[in-house]
Amino acid sequence: MNSTYPAEHYVTLFDSTFLPMGMALHDSLMTHGQPFHLWIICMDELVEKQLARLALPRVTPLPLSALETPELLAVKQGRSRGEYCWTITPFTFQALFDRDESIRRVTYLDTDLFFFAPPRILLREFEASGKDVLITEHAYAPRYEFYLNLSGRFCVQFLTFKRTPGARKVMEWWQARCLEWCFERHEEGKFGDQKYLDAWPGLFPHEVHILQQTEKTLAPWNLLHFEKLHGDLDPVFYHFQRFRIIGPNEARLYGGYEIGPLGMKLYDSYLEAIGKSLLVMKKEGMTMPRSSPRLTLKERLGKALGIDPHFSRIFK
Repeated sequence: MNSTYPAEHYVTLFDSTFLPMGMALHDSLMTHGQPFHLWIICMDELVEKQLARLALPRVTPLPLSALETPELLAVKQGRSRGEYCWTITPFTFQALFDRDESIRRVTYLDTDLFFFAPPRILLREFEASGKDVLITEHAYAPRYEFYLNLSGRFCVQFLTFKRTPGARKVMEWWQARCLEWCFERHEEGKFGDQKYLDAWPGLFPHEVHILQQTEKTLAPWNLLHFEKLHGDLDPVFYHFQRFRIIGPNEARLYGGYEIGPLGMKLYDSYLEAIGKSLLVMKKEGMTMPRSSPRLTLKERLGKALGIDPHFSRIFK
């Protein structure tokens, strides 16, 4: 551990279905992210109990009630579990700032991220910018750029807010929009919490920094493109979007995109980490979660392009 740096504070949120992915994310931070503290918003009571039992180092689980304001509770019943997760994401930063006055910045992480190199590589660029908020682009491969109209230019996946008036201005704008509308459908240029980010460079040019190291923030929608472009892959993180455990020894790895041979090595590493998580859960008497392999709109579009959305593999 490099003690010359203060601990980075990260926040993620998930329910019991995503516990193995959350454990893998934590494991990758233990390897590449020290020193750090990971705050986990528990989206159901079961995962709250599971995390308490696991007692992962450098982790603080928080019950959902710790974040829920009267405004959030007022919209909760009209939104699905996933939509409500998106709705509360803009509120996670301030919840941590309010809880610990020593925290100077917070980075939100999607639970299905996995680090292959220190996140400080990205945060150094942010520090050099002198700005208040860091956002990352989807950086779609040319073949998939039509998804920009569906999911937007930016991805919530790795998003940092400082404890500054400038960051708070952006945060409060985002919070208000998500309270007004945050659904899993496309409507008047909106989609969930994410399409709102498209407006930030225009509304907040002095506060928001767009990460330039797009080759370091890989995902299924750009992995093969960067593999062909550079002949190698050297990500800080990979976003294992749509990875799902769908059976006792079976995982659906991705859907709607093509993955090359170097990219598959990243999946091999992730399967090893997921297998480790499941082994720990088994020893603790916890039931393996399973998800439905329901297709998303992107995966249906990918299938129309001749890309099989049902790639899966037996755990080793």
